Amino acid sequence: MSISAAQRAFVDLLVRRQALRFGDFTLKSGRKSPYFINTGCFHHGGDLARLGAAYAATIQARFGDDVAIVFGPAYKGIPLALAAAQAYEALVGRPVGWAYDRKEAKDHGDGGLFVGAPLTRGARTVVVDDVITAGTALRETVAKLRPSGVAIAGAVVSVDRQERGPGGKPALDEVAIDCAIPVVSIITMGEAVDYLRGATVDGKPGLATVDAERIAAHLAAQR
Repeated sequence: MSISAAQRAFVDLLVRRQALRFGDFTLKSGRKSPYFINTGCFHHGGDLARLGAAYAATIQARFGDDVAIVFGPAYKGIPLALAAAQAYEALVGRPVGWAYDRKEAKDHGDGGLFVGAPLTRGARTVVVDDVITAGTALRETVAKLRPSGVAIAGAVVSVDRQERGPGGKPALDEVAIDCAIPVVSIITMGEAVDYLRGATVDGKPGLATVDAERIAAHLAAQR
């Protein structure tokens, strides 16, 4: 399975920062998983630039060159929106806005529920977020954005875990149906595993054979 240079750089960063780990994990949902993804491990300035480049490349590839606003839900989505908008602006060669929401509307000062680029009616907007498990946060974000009148082109998440959602379908598909927008990822877990099987990161094997086999079995059980 061939992936782009931007995807390879992103997976290398996941491994380098131990944002993608392999072993035996119990998720917040109670499910068992042979891998764990924690994008909170990206806390260097250079990490943010690389993350932005990966999101921007995905936005351009999947939604074209005419996105006007990159939106990130508070709190983890805020730096993602900033980094993605900055990198996407460099790709398309024109100004690109970025915005985020407050957890609670502010009734003084600049006020309102949103901060950043004005959410004007019809402005083509892409939502960026980290990882979807049940998709609750993304559903809430889309519901907040709808009244503004922006045209929500879709959403980009970092990694598609390729696991079933509460309704028994793939989690990204369930969210996409509920929100009536495309929901895509920078990389799927299957793509990351295929790449890491033969890759080295900082001189070390990207993925042990035993872990690759366990993940392959886990993903097969989700289909």
